[in-house]
Amino acid sequence: MARKTGSHADITGPRLRSAARALFARHGYAAVSMRQIAAEVGVQAGALYLYTPDKQTLLFDLMKEHLDDLLATLAAQPLPADPRARLAAFAHFHVAYHLDRPAEVFIAYMELRNLTPENFAAIERLRHRYEDALQAILAEGVAAGVFRVPDARLATMALIAMLTGASQWYREGGRLPRETVAEIYAEMALRAVGA
Repeated sequence: MARKTGSHADITGPRLRSAARALFARHGYAAVSMRQIAAEVGVQAGALYLYTPDKQTLLFDLMKEHLDDLLATLAAQPLPADPRARLAAFAHFHVAYHLDRPAEVFIAYMELRNLTPENFAAIERLRHRYEDALQAILAEGVAAGVFRVPDARLATMALIAMLTGASQWYREGGRLPRETVAEIYAEMALRAVGA
């Protein structure tokens, strides 16, 4: 169905995604209805279907948007050649990026179970691309003799879980500023691989 003349897709579409993101993060995907999202946006429930075919597509689009941005932002980062410095830079980037996006992070990790198998596979491919970037750093560090890691894939998953965890507990205005948190996590990542 085409949008009606005079509608504001450039306003309503982003408001729809923003409302869905906030509601999914606060209540969980399964507990949120399209009617609730519409009420948050201030439109009739039927109007949402001008912007998304269904709630599943909305969840998938939010996750994909998050991971696409994560990958693009990482690709734009100047990472040093030395594996130790590169791991520290990756860890610092990961923590800082995720602290800025707690709702997106929560949805990307906690709502995977609610994706259809096809959507899950697409999101997993994006997640693997990101994980592979860290795994390559670890493998290079092991090859250079500066990291002691018995299994690079397992170490990758452990480090990502540790680094992502900061977004669950960190609160702005707390005891430590975000820059200090990112630096400490980068140091812990280096210690975890024996650097």
